[in-house]
Amino acid sequence: MSDTPASSSHIPWHPAFFQAIQLELEQYRDVLEFQSDYRLTSEPLEIDVVIIKKAPEVTIQKNIARIFKRINLLEYKSPEDYFSLYDFYKVLGYVCLYAALNKTVLEEMTLSIVETRHPRELFKYFEERKGHRVRETSAGIYVVSGYPVSIQIIESKRLSLSENLWLTGLNNDLNSAAASIILKESRKKGKGAGLDAYIYAFLSANVKTLLEVVRMANGELTLEDVLEKAGLVAKWEKRGEARGEKRGEARGWEKAVELVKQGYTAEQLERMSPGGSL
Repeated sequence: MSDTPASSSHIPWHPAFFQAIQLELEQYRDVLEFQSDYRLTSEPLEIDVVIIKKAPEVTIQKNIARIFKRINLLEYKSPEDYFSLYDFYKVLGYVCLYAALNKTVLEEMTLSIVETRHPRELFKYFEERKGHRVRETSAGIYVVSGYPVSIQIIESKRLSLSENLWLTGLNNDLNSAAASIILKESRKKGKGAGLDAYIYAFLSANVKTLLEVVRMANGELTLEDVLEKAGLVAKWEKRGEARGEKRGEARGWEKAVELVKQGYTAEQLERMSPGGSL
């Protein structure tokens, strides 16, 4: 296998999205139930996230969830993917299938599509071919009229960093200022916050930016801190022990630090032995 850094196309964005959407709606955690990779049938048909509002009377004020009703389905596209018209057909089918299997009417459901790019062709189809109205309710959030189920499309790249920190971080071209804020907030959450998948994707997609953030931190933040948050330190130490190496030996996780500096992604480090071979 090649020793060169891999493309970000294999970064596990979806687990990161599941953690990000929970953090975005953390204020309402008591009244929302989150389900990841909800299987619609015995076949491998899955919607990325289902959010069930356990208290129907509660109004969600968060910008990304103002349209929420009792059952809310979310589909996520990674930064490398584009949400096409045919993707929309498929996801709309998932909504109808969920309603049929769970005996839920479409009027009690919402569909949120989250992607990084602006879906220009899809909006053109809505407005010119179907006569549906696409209305931007706030920066990066578009509500589509004309369907029995309430639909919104969230262009995560246009979201406000101050209001949607975690979804904004699901990107592969973050600037150092945004990356620094995300790292700072993730450290505040602590190890028990369940951020491993999020930091893993965040690290893999923005290696150069994170190295710049660490350099500018002047010792207040180290690359070791970032790797530990992503769960890579523990994995490398465990592998080193399995190979008979001493805990903390340079051939263990310290080697991972050097490899990240060379441009290797978190995914490559996870597949690599502590000695450095893929």
